Amino acid sequence: MNYPLLKLAAIDIGSNAVRCQISAVLHYGDRYRLKRVEYVRYPLRLGEDVFATGHISPAREEKFVKFLHALKLLMEVHDVAHYLVCATSAMRTATNAPAIVARVQKELNMPIQVIDGQAEASYINRVIEHLLEDNKHYLHIDVGGGSTEFNIYHDRRKVASQSFEVGSIRRMQQEEAGISTDAQNGTWQRMEDWVKENARKYHVTRAIGTGGNINKLYSLAQPALDKPVTRRRIGTILNNLTRMTMDERVNVAMLNPDRADVIVPAGHIYLSAMEWSNINQMIVPDIGLKDGMLQTLFEQHFDEIDPLNNGADHLPLATVPGRTNGME
Repeated sequence: MNYPLLKLAAIDIGSNAVRCQISAVLHYGDRYRLKRVEYVRYPLRLGEDVFATGHISPAREEKFVKFLHALKLLMEVHDVAHYLVCATSAMRTATNAPAIVARVQKELNMPIQVIDGQAEASYINRVIEHLLEDNKHYLHIDVGGGSTEFNIYHDRRKVASQSFEVGSIRRMQQEEAGISTDAQNGTWQRMEDWVKENARKYHVTRAIGTGGNINKLYSLAQPALDKPVTRRRIGTILNNLTRMTMDERVNVAMLNPDRADVIVPAGHIYLSAMEWSNINQMIVPDIGLKDGMLQTLFEQHFDEIDPLNNGADHLPLATVPGRTNGME
């Protein structure tokens, strides 16, 4: 049976991995939903090149172009109507990123948007704000391979945000090189100062964590379904992982190799932010940049999705399934 569904796709080119999610737009009654029908993740590790040398190596560039070609074919098979490709910290740092973006446009006819930290946070905000409770104060922490984004929400409204060039791959490389966090040109200290000042200013009491590493830490913590994870539990897991060898992280903790080496550096950023803001619990809704990109596509092409608009006087939200929608 052929049941037609309009499909949208988001490709997130991160410093650690490239992710592609294809979602179908479901409409029943007055409710819209985005249902994932395909998800592909490949640990390309652009950040390993960029944060060490300043550019993407020829070998990794070839893999990058081949993988995007594969994703283009996948979207064609799925009859994707509209897609969006965004690149974050590694691509905006790489000196040869403009040439690679031009090559992809010429060879594959795929436009890539290299976005800054504020734009990245804005995409995520499109889905985060609908998970918040009224009259509550939140610190949102999103740790990527090359940067960390912080957002402060008050009564569902974002009141402060900041991006810092501190991420899991950057920290891992600096630790391997014996460079302390205090030696990162003051970036770590500025990050701490920003979190402390704004957490105090806006009386933040709750934390939201997004990103692949906090999702994995959440699953390792095994809290009750849709419940927050405590700062103490995150610290315990990080201590256990720190004592493990890479072999043990892969074969005992069952982590993918590309997750096993960055999860501890990333986890320490989440944990430090919770300590600086004096927050004891974090909700982890399992959403991120790709979900905000899909919501953006839904809004941009809503006239095509529902040309009559059903008499609505405002654009409806496409519900993005998450792990939780609040904190007790």
